[in-house]
Amino acid sequence: MAEVVLHSGGLNPPLVEGPTSFARITDDVCRIVENKPPRAWYVAMGISVTLTLILGVALYLLFTRGIGVWGNNQPVAWAFDITNFVFWIGIGHAGTLISAILFLFRQRWRTSINRAAEAMTIFAVICAGMFPLIHVGRPWRAYWLFPIPNPYIDMWPNFRSPLIWDVFAVSTYFTVSLLFWYTGLIPDLATLRDRARTKLARWAYGLLSLGWRGSARHWSAYEKAYLLLAGLSTPLVISVHSIVSFDFAVSILPGWHATIFPPYFVAGAIFSGFAMVITLLVIARRVYNLQHLITLHHLDNMNKILLATSLIVGYSYAVEFFTAFFSGNPYERFVFTNRAVGPYAWAIWTMVFCNVVVPQLLWFRRFRRSVPWMFVIAILVNIGMWFERFNIIVTSLHRDFLPSSWGSFRPTVVDFMTLAGSFGLFLTLFLLFLRFLPAVAMAEVKAVLPDGRQEVRA
Repeated sequence: MAEVVLHSGGLNPPLVEGPTSFARITDDVCRIVENKPPRAWYVAMGISVTLTLILGVALYLLFTRGIGVWGNNQPVAWAFDITNFVFWIGIGHAGTLISAILFLFRQRWRTSINRAAEAMTIFAVICAGMFPLIHVGRPWRAYWLFPIPNPYIDMWPNFRSPLIWDVFAVSTYFTVSLLFWYTGLIPDLATLRDRARTKLARWAYGLLSLGWRGSARHWSAYEKAYLLLAGLSTPLVISVHSIVSFDFAVSILPGWHATIFPPYFVAGAIFSGFAMVITLLVIARRVYNLQHLITLHHLDNMNKILLATSLIVGYSYAVEFFTAFFSGNPYERFVFTNRAVGPYAWAIWTMVFCNVVVPQLLWFRRFRRSVPWMFVIAILVNIGMWFERFNIIVTSLHRDFLPSSWGSFRPTVVDFMTLAGSFGLFLTLFLLFLRFLPAVAMAEVKAVLPDGRQEVRA
């Protein structure tokens, strides 16, 4: 029986390591779905489901007792709720960047990691969308946010408010990202349908694969749809977090009223998103033995992007401080001085250490290609990016214009339960994705392999 061995020639490192074939790629990806999950999956699922149940308890306390169970107060009316919202929206940016923008730029190394990154986008936006809903105080009245005629209330949304823009931006981003992810899944779902061992699996994957047969007509329609959705997704990467930043930038509050916020937020979103992708893929490739598909070359490239966005974020931090002092505005100066040496100084220096200092290790190839080091760096970046949003919100609010209005924020147990529970929800959805859907885009990996030299062995 002939075996096709594919590897890339030239100076570029191979996108798939070791001798392989189209059949082996299919087997390696499908076995994750077809076989019983490893013990680590059950342990992780148990932890994540527990955290999700904690989220349910936190939401029950919130809905039955009110916003008072959080640490929010006056003047810190926004705290963990909006911090978590902005954090999760940022996590969702890396998936679309890897899938859409790198696809349009014909970066072939994205093919082994784009599927998991796209799934992460969907789940992160689900987690993010929860927080604007629950922080309004009366979530059962959330339909007031939408421009629907209502004879019982004499109120229409203020379309000049960026809070309303969030509703449309996030929902549009979620819809297009979901369609983009699902479109890429169709050929691989058909492969799982054809390999299904039970009638239920054959029916489910057959329904989801939309009758895919791999004909030339199907591939032509697929490529057109995929390209169109990639083109639609690309501006959304920029627009969504820009609009989220307008929640702050259009205000007159010192520390928020800054034109640098849109590009600053977008760079930070890509930064945190790539860190989360690295965190998840380092574990997944180890547990499921996918080192030959998700190679050190893929992780090295992602670490380079992590380093580049770290430099942009660090530059933005410096520009914020410079602008505040150069402006001559005493209120702006006070906010940034208070951030650096005030009661929440520990938070900003944690942010700077995690987001600016630690990623400088990635200048060195030794750290970029060391799995333990990149995992630790990615974890610290995620911590730092959460603190970035905490700093922007809490340290700007807790010192109002009048000293008589000053206050402090102390998170409650319910705040921490909600934060931990959001991670539980995210990980539960991601683990279910790994269990029932192909984690690597088989069709796309196979599409790039023939560019290398082919050898046939008897």
